[in-house]
Parts: sequence; C-alpha cells; structure tokens
Amino acid sequence: MSNIRNIAVIAHVDHGKTTMVDELLKQSGTFSEHQQVLERVMDSNDIEKERGITILSKNTAIRYKDYKINIIDTPGHADFGGEVERVLKMVDGVLLLVDAQEGVMPQTKFVVKKALSLGLRPIVVVNKIDKPAGDPDRVVNEIFDLFVALGANDEQLEFPVVYAATKNGYAKLALEDPNENMIPLFETIISHVPAPSGADSNPLQLQVFTLDYDNYVGKIGIARIFNGKIAKGANVMLAKADGTKTTGRISKLIGFMGLERTEINEAGTGDIVAIAGFEALDVGDSIVDPANPAPLDPLHIEEPTLSVVFAVNDGPLAGTEGKFVTSNKIAERLEAEMKTNIAMKYENVGEGKFKVSGRGELQITILAENMRREGFEFCLGRPEVIVREIDGVKCEPFEHLVIDAPDDCTGTVIEKLGKRKAEMKAMNPTGDGQTRIEFEIPARGLIGFRSQFLTDTKGEGVMNHSFLEFRPLSSGEIRRSNGALISMENGVALAYSLWNLQDRGVLFCSPQDKVYVGMIIGEHSRTNDLEVNPIKGKNLTNVRASGSDDAIKLVPPRKNTLERALEWIEEDELVEVTPENIRVRKRYLDPNVRKRMSKKD
Repeated sequence: MSNIRNIAVIAHVDHGKTTMVDELLKQSGTFSEHQQVLERVMDSNDIEKERGITILSKNTAIRYKDYKINIIDTPGHADFGGEVERVLKMVDGVLLLVDAQEGVMPQTKFVVKKALSLGLRPIVVVNKIDKPAGDPDRVVNEIFDLFVALGANDEQLEFPVVYAATKNGYAKLALEDPNENMIPLFETIISHVPAPSGADSNPLQLQVFTLDYDNYVGKIGIARIFNGKIAKGANVMLAKADGTKTTGRISKLIGFMGLERTEINEAGTGDIVAIAGFEALDVGDSIVDPANPAPLDPLHIEEPTLSVVFAVNDGPLAGTEGKFVTSNKIAERLEAEMKTNIAMKYENVGEGKFKVSGRGELQITILAENMRREGFEFCLGRPEVIVREIDGVKCEPFEHLVIDAPDDCTGTVIEKLGKRKAEMKAMNPTGDGQTRIEFEIPARGLIGFRSQFLTDTKGEGVMNHSFLEFRPLSSGEIRRSNGALISMENGVALAYSLWNLQDRGVLFCSPQDKVYVGMIIGEHSRTNDLEVNPIKGKNLTNVRASGSDDAIKLVPPRKNTLERALEWIEEDELVEVTPENIRVRKRYLDPNVRKRMSKKD
C-alpha cells in the first residue's frame, strides 16, 4: 500500500495532458513490445479523437520500479469542470500542466483553486518547452503569482518544477539538462506525492467518483479505497448521500493496469478499483463495512447553468433519415445518459419535449452529437441560461471570459462584447502581436458569440471562459442582428434559384438539398426575415440571347455544425438534427401561424 501513488493530471484545454499520459504509459514499460499503440491513447471515443479534446475523465495505472502509480486524465474544457472537481477528491497529488508559451489560462485557475482548497500539493510541469516562442521562466513566475493570489500555503508554494516536451518524450529538472526521457518526472511523482493515508486494518471506506455502465453487469462504480480492504463476493453496505443505507454483495471487482481492466479478487487502501453489484450506485456514495459503518462526506457537484429542450422532430421530413424518432426512444436514451453523467439533469416537460440541463453548450452538443451518430432524430431549441432565485432576487450565471486576440482586432471585440453586457477587467499585451483581455459577462451573453468572434478576429482569436458565480439578473435582450431566409415551398433546391438568392445573404443549403415550407435556407443580409423560393427553375425557351445564358456561379454554402446552428438560432427557431443532416427551421412552419404567434408575443 505504501507503494501506491494517486495523481490527477490537470491543465487547460490543449496543453498536452493526454499526450503526457501516453508517454508515461510507454516509458514505464506498461505496453508490451509487440503492442500497437495509437496517439492520445486515453481519448477513447470517436468525438474525443476527432476534436482532440478529453470529455470524460479516465484512469489508468502504471508500474514504475516497485511503485503502482494511478493516473487520472481529466478534461480541460470548462463545460466538464464537474468531472475534474470530483476527481480531485480521489487523489493525493496533482500534476499541473502549463503550456510554456500560453502560460496560465482561465481553466488552469479554476482547477488549481479547487486543488489548493483540498490541500493538495501540485507538481508543476511546464510543457511544450520546444516551442520557439516558449518562455518557461515567465510561466513559472505566473504560476507562483497565481498560487499566492489563490491563497496557497507555504508547503504548496514550494512546488517542484519539471520542464518537458511530452510529445518528444522527455522531461528534465533544469532547462540546461540533456533531453533524454521521462524518468525525472517519474522520480518527482514518487518523491513529492504522499502515499495514501489510511490502513488495511481499518474498517472499509470506499467512495465512488465516476460511473460506467455495462449491459451485462449493470452499473459500475469507479472508486477509491480510503481505508480497509475489499474482496470480490464480500458483503458490504452502500451509504447514499441522502442517508439511506442498503446492504449487498460485490459481484465484480476490477483493477486497472495500463489500458487493461482485469478482474481481481481483492484490493487494499489507496487503490482505485471498479465495483459492480449495486444498481442504486451514484457518484459520491460510500461503500462501508456493515459491522462498522463510517460513510465519507458526499461530493459537491456544481449545478448546471444552461438548459436546452430536446423535442420529437415534427417536420415534413421526420422519420426519413433517422432510426429512433419517437419520444419513448429519446426518453430512454436521455435516461441512460443520466445514469453515468451526473453533471447533467433532464426532465420530461410533456408533448414529447425534454429539458436537458448542463454546464455549457459544448457538453449538451456532445450529447446531441452522440445521439445523432446512434441513429436518433430530434429537434433542439435555443439554449437558455438557468435563472435561480437567491434570497428573493432572480440571479443568472456569470462567466469569467479571457480573450487572446490580434492587436488590430481588439477594438471590434470590445465593442461587440460591450453590447452583450460584458465588463472589461484587465487588458495586457502579450508581446507577440496579441492582446489578452479579461471580462466578466452574463452566460447568456456568450450564446452565439463564438462564430462572430472567429469572424472578427479572422480565425486567430482564442476565447476561454469558466463559471464565476450567480449575480442579479441584468436587463435587456441579446439578439441576433440578421434575419433569416425562409423557404416558402416544399421540394428540392435548384442551382438557378439559389444563384438568384445569394445576393440576399449567406446560404446554408446546396443545389439538390431537400427543402420545405418554414425551413431556414440562409441568413438574410438585413435584420428582417424574408420568405424566398429556392425551388424555382429557369423558364426554358427556344430563343437564344446573349446575356440570358450566364454561367451559374454559386458561392459555397455555410455548412452548419451542431454548435454553430445552436448558437445561431433565436427563440422562435429550432435545429433539426438527423444522422445525415443538420437543418435550421422555424418553430411554426406555416407562415400564417407564425404571424399569429409573433403578434401574441
């Protein structure tokens, strides 16, 4: 037990957490010689591989000398902060990874604050030191200042620093050392991360921090043993957060080593294992000794800040592209998601509609994207922030927003954010033609801002935000500045009519795409909505005339991704999601019903 070390890897998005875990797995000899190993081996699902981000925290274990090191790879995106928070309770130390060029970013602050408040001692890894613009010394000073600002104690301020370029497979304790291997990092982990407290001889105490689901075994809880020993087939007691207690048997006990999960017969204090046998298992629940129950404190999970309505698709093309289209199937799928994803909640609001709440747009669109790939067809409403009543005052979530933009774009960005009720807090040039600006902004002010921001900064801007707090509701609506081009006919879009329409705005559809009445085929260049006919063909005559047979040149349409469509829509619009297409439409397809409803509002 004294040879176990439990660490979590925390960092901002894209600072190299998963790549570092790859290298540690390879250089510890965990993989056998003939084993084929992919890049970013811990990002296991398709969306993680495509986007290069970690969505779910995952754990692995490696052997180094006589030590077993349990490593938990955490997500870096603010929307998955709930994953990081509960993982930190399960470990005895953290590896804080910071990019040698970008330095401290908002998500770094968010997770460091949590880690310091739990009394964990971080090991700082300055990664990507091979970048030409990297400045490791400046980054170490930034981290020290951050720790002081967050109230770190003297022990936490004496943090060890390791310099690394994990993609190239080396780490070192001083910049002038040779580039060899990851051994300096292994040695730092073993010497600076404390061994787990507790003892095998104490009564059993184990807490669940992540859930998994298996169709044969049922719910699986990934948990850490804080005290005592656990064995397969043992009779134990489940103590839930609300105080209810039930007894049961451990039907399966699974241990981790590298990427393998193997069934084991027993495990001791400090180890991280997966257990099955309780259907009522939830994150934060404790498994204790029935003869001597001493449950651990339940985990606090941050509340959702955003909700989106999932509804049955009632458009003319419903059921033509998807396999699962009924409200029963959508409800079943959402129910299954909530079993393992505790940072999200859902409720049935009737008429085939389900309100799904989460920590941000990305978290909800990842769920929608997964459902779409599984063959589901549904509609999504506009994201809405969750308003809470605190001491009789209506409050909305505020975000801390950090923007890195080219110097010549800062004026535009500040102006646009000003219209969205943002308050500027700091502005510092970073020296490489970029300026870093910090804002406090209502969460609803960020809905629909990302695509506009990328256009304003010519794709060079970087924006990051993390949840700040709930504050009294600010007045005023934040709306899209352009109207929509709405189809007035059912049929197939023709190149000739689209060619005539492209002067009116930006189109979303291509020739031969199916369209229907009420479907939005583009963004109008003016503020009002405009009904257009995308299926009108050219009148053919047998008379030729110069000038009337112009070549049809179409501007490529703007293809909507789930995120972009969800950000773009207004209150009276929906995103129709099918396995093959993402369309945007009006909530009420019939123009007469639409006019009547707009008068009611």
